[in-house]
Amino acid sequence: MAQATERLQRYLDDELGECRSEDVERRLDELSTLEAGLGTAQAEAELDVLSALSNETRYTLVRVLVAAQEELCVCELNAVVDVTESGLSHALSALVGADLVEGWKDGRWKKYRATNRAVALVTVLEGSVADE
Repeated sequence: MAQATERLQRYLDDELGECRSEDVERRLDELSTLEAGLGTAQAEAELDVLSALSNETRYTLVRVLVAAQEELCVCELNAVVDVTESGLSHALSALVGADLVEGWKDGRWKKYRATNRAVALVTVLEGSVADE
């Protein structure tokens, strides 16, 4: 922390022309307020969602479900990704846990659909990556 404070002091000195200890303390207080505003629980929830999307299989499943705009049977999803049945089950479980897909039994079939959260995230990601 001392090294970070020293760097902050050098930065403020650069920005303000001269830096007093009150300037550093004020800025540290402002930064603490910003950090507290983020909320640990919120950050952890967001990281859980990002973690669920950080695997190629899980991301492909979400993209397919969003593109389908309807529910798909687990057998259809298995045809899309090249993983074992247990790997597919594990991936879908992680996506359900992150509230990116919903799953339910329909007779002897298990079906899944993308949630609004998944649609929003995929839409944002598609808009942030330009084809070149």
